[in-house]
Amino acid sequence: MNFLQVTFEDNDTRDPMNFSYKKKWTITLVACAFTGIVAAAASSFSMGYQSMMQDLNCTQFQATVGLSMWSIGFGTVPLITSSFTEEFGRLNIYIVSSFGFLLTEIMIALSPNIQTVMLGRLLGGAFGSTGSTLVGGSVADVWKPHERGRPMAFFALVAVAGTGLGPVIAGVIEASPRLGWRWIQWIHAIFTGAYFILVVLLMEETRATIVLTRLARKKRKETGDYRYQAKAEIEKQSLITLIKISCTRPIYLLLTEPVVQSFSLWIGFTWGVVYTLVESVSTEFQAIYGFDVQNTGLIFSTLVFGSFIGYFANIYQEKLYQKYYPRKRQEARLYLPCVAATLIPIGIFIYAWTARPEVHWIAPAIGLTIFMAGGFVIYMVVFLYLADCYGTYASSAIAGQSMCRNLAASIFPLFTTQMFARLTDKWGLTLFGCIGAALVPIPWVLFFYGSRIRARSKVSRKILEEEELQNNMEK
Repeated sequence: MNFLQVTFEDNDTRDPMNFSYKKKWTITLVACAFTGIVAAAASSFSMGYQSMMQDLNCTQFQATVGLSMWSIGFGTVPLITSSFTEEFGRLNIYIVSSFGFLLTEIMIALSPNIQTVMLGRLLGGAFGSTGSTLVGGSVADVWKPHERGRPMAFFALVAVAGTGLGPVIAGVIEASPRLGWRWIQWIHAIFTGAYFILVVLLMEETRATIVLTRLARKKRKETGDYRYQAKAEIEKQSLITLIKISCTRPIYLLLTEPVVQSFSLWIGFTWGVVYTLVESVSTEFQAIYGFDVQNTGLIFSTLVFGSFIGYFANIYQEKLYQKYYPRKRQEARLYLPCVAATLIPIGIFIYAWTARPEVHWIAPAIGLTIFMAGGFVIYMVVFLYLADCYGTYASSAIAGQSMCRNLAASIFPLFTTQMFARLTDKWGLTLFGCIGAALVPIPWVLFFYGSRIRARSKVSRKILEEEELQNNMEK
């Protein structure tokens, strides 16, 4: 059969790339809002340990397992569900994910025992990840490559700042004798319910292949001519095949690509330390400075401040990228990360060695702020640099680092409690600082030798050949 391929016309307003500026930002803001809600829910859980242990008669280690279960669901489930967008579109996944996330928050709030809390956290991470991992794709759907810097920076800001803002609000709730840990979950449920309504009212389908498929179906129904087909229908693969690819390709890139390996190690360590701090900062400030739960929650505002510093620093990095891209190509993304790499161990060392009674609490708070400023830059560059380097394989490369990042976030809190008990917080954090210092060369090596490293990679060579072919066709 000779197909009549359905495509967008020039300046077609049905094409997500041609949406109005207002509609593009509406979609971006609504998508990023889910990321903020999920990030806040992930980190605020630890602030309710005290009332949870009393209410459910559980140990702190069991509560910490609940914290870690979230990251397990968040890191592994997208390997399977990322393929669903090609079959069902992004909008339907946003709706299902936000509603499922709402149900898990209600489930945790009503939990009669710690085992139900653990299961709810696992499911919450799964539903939260499915929605949050769509944001990068939604941004790519509506913004052209040279326009994505600001939307992606905002996405990173919401994700990282939300991690700090959640405990700040949760500390106030936990400090109230009439509220406690269950109301932390109820507040998340209320915000998620409001978000669900926003998605239904304001969000639109942005995946072009899905829009074209629906246009082709409409055309066939109107004309009765079944030759009208969208390209995605002609080249359609089965859902099982798509799931197999989405599960295996990220792991393949993790095992074979030095760039993916190094960035996964870097962001995995950084995110592991972030969740270690989420789990331990409250206890340390209570023990050393006599802070109550509300005041220790406010200490997490340092993570928010650090995120804003990293966000504004990234504006300067974007200017460097635009200026030096013709000469440095993808490595033009790495000017600021080379500096940020040093902020990670510096921030950890300051926090580790100043958190003692004779030193004012502002000193370790400054250390946390410096650490998070560096962490934000790293979080941001991982998405942009891997997307630049791996083109059509970018989603798989990003999925690989996301899996490492979230698995590290789930594992670190489980062993650091025992490690800090044996080494003390100061020396345990000093060990982390030394590891962070050992990882400082990663962006420097890639800055100077990244192009050579990619030239030896089979995947990168294939991508370069495809880019050259496309450039020749355009000429």
